[in-house]
Amino acid sequence: MRSHDLRARSARPRFPNGVALLEVLVAITILAAAGSAIVALATEAGNAVARARATERELRRASALLEAIALWPREDLDRHLGERREGSSRLRVDRPAQTLYTIVLLDSTGRRELLRTALYRPEPRDATAQGGPDAQR
Repeated sequence: MRSHDLRARSARPRFPNGVALLEVLVAITILAAAGSAIVALATEAGNAVARARATERELRRASALLEAIALWPREDLDRHLGERREGSSRLRVDRPAQTLYTIVLLDSTGRRELLRTALYRPEPRDATAQGGPDAQR
């Protein structure tokens, strides 16, 4: 009988009652934490995609506006010197040289630069006839 008692004792769990339940609760807690992290990650990824799409739309609008501005003659560029609202963006036109204009499109707050370019516009012919560099030749 003694060998039978040894087998019966070794078949019993060596842990006190309730340890298995505790292990299950710990496992469920770990899985819940991992699931929460995955949901948060998926939500953030969705938000990042939405922000990227909004930025792309904003850049497309700014690009279309810049294409239109690139067609402006010198007189229109002179009228728009400085910074002003143009549609949903802010437009800054500077003239660093007599024939060179810099165009900067900013977001609606004026803090973030969307696009920048430089445009060459020759001086009008009548300006050279009225005392320009070629008038003395």
